[in-house]
Amino acid sequence: MRSLFLVTLVVPDYDAAIAWYRDALGFALAVDDRLGDGKRWVVMKPDPTVGAGILLARAGDDEERKAIGNQTGGRVSFFLKTDDFARDHSLYRSHGVEFIEEPRHEDYGTVAVFKDVFGNFWDLIEHRQ
Repeated sequence: MRSLFLVTLVVPDYDAAIAWYRDALGFALAVDDRLGDGKRWVVMKPDPTVGAGILLARAGDDEERKAIGNQTGGRVSFFLKTDDFARDHSLYRSHGVEFIEEPRHEDYGTVAVFKDVFGNFWDLIEHRQ
């Protein structure tokens, strides 16, 4: 059996990224190991017990810094599944999350695109039953 368990997200600062994903989106800090030379292995997860997480990787050079907020060339990078779109949409807006569109109802469910604090695009999505 195989499963995807981590994706890398390049960020300018570990602590700022931890704070935003924790405070704005309610993610849990699953791992924060210091590796030496200022590097850390930082994993944030929407649910600390199941599912994939994001590995926060601090940009180490100019090339990596250019990727912050644009890791997929302006396309939606991440897809955050919820069991209650209205609840999470309202909660995120109250935490200052910037939605770049109004929620829309598609054949597959309800979705809206938001930007994280670094400029990456995310879909908040609740699939139809």
